[in-house]
Amino acid sequence: MGKIITGRDVLRQLKADLIGKDSHRGVTFTYSWLANQLGHYTLGFIPTLFLYAILRSCTDLEKPATWAALGIAGLWFGFEIYNFLGPLLSKRVSRAKRLFVPGRSKYVFQPDWLNIAYDTATDVGFFWLGAYSAYLYVTPSACAVYLWLFLLLLVPCRHWYITKMYLQAAQYPFQCRLSQWAFPISEADRQTVLSFLNAKRSHKHLLIFGGRGNGKTSLGIGIATERSIRHDTCFYTTGMKLYSMFPERNSKSLHHNKPLWTWRQASLLVIDDINPGGLIEDLITPVQFLQLLRANPNNLKTLADKDVIWILGQDDQHTVVNQKWADMLHEIGVDKKDIHSVRLPLKA
Repeated sequence: MGKIITGRDVLRQLKADLIGKDSHRGVTFTYSWLANQLGHYTLGFIPTLFLYAILRSCTDLEKPATWAALGIAGLWFGFEIYNFLGPLLSKRVSRAKRLFVPGRSKYVFQPDWLNIAYDTATDVGFFWLGAYSAYLYVTPSACAVYLWLFLLLLVPCRHWYITKMYLQAAQYPFQCRLSQWAFPISEADRQTVLSFLNAKRSHKHLLIFGGRGNGKTSLGIGIATERSIRHDTCFYTTGMKLYSMFPERNSKSLHHNKPLWTWRQASLLVIDDINPGGLIEDLITPVQFLQLLRANPNNLKTLADKDVIWILGQDDQHTVVNQKWADMLHEIGVDKKDIHSVRLPLKA
């Protein structure tokens, strides 16, 4: 599991998100999430006021505020249900030629539908909070329902804000959930990925071999992203950056700001671009990597005691290269049964 984000960490991030100009400091995942939910609230509040004004002036309906709030709440509920089911329907394979578009591809890895449903429910909650706020604005009444809805939303707010902190602390170069990965892979390798993702015990190492453009980096990031969403401490780096950090006793000195955790403290490490593969001769061999690793005696134990995804290039001698890296991992203290590999097929 690694470090757990504390309340002090959350308050520090909130301060960073709320104070200062985004044009100067940039936009974080947490800031984007706050802005997104404020947008949902506003899209519930303002349309309800407009609809109320129309119903009040153009119809003889009793309680136009109630109908306006219910109408906008129902509209956004239907929209979010469509957003939730849309990816599922778009990937479904048609069973009848005249009822659905045939030939849709299946998911290589199934989405975490429970997680997506939770996100959908959170968005709907903010839409409804905005609509009910508009209702109270034009029809002052008891605020008990509003208060309960607001308090209920605090639970998912805490969960999603902290989740975004786990994601941004990992320093991924791009966003990619595992269900978005859509490249060829054998069934045996697919099961290896799922086994690594869902393993309860730690200290597992996954070697991902593949050529350029066949999705090895996005696969590694996709796996790690799912772990980040589960509130595991993950960290992404490239081979070259990691080599420069090996001699450091404390990698915090390499950062201008204070990270929540470094590569040494993370429970899952993703090491990308170790070798290009293909026609380019390996820039670093397992023996050379081990020599760099020994620049600091703590490095061996650090890598052996965490989950690591190794992203390597493709090579003509698949079995030989795989075994050399596996032997190197075993030499630093990784049990052989905890070393797994995935070999992605070359693009046609």
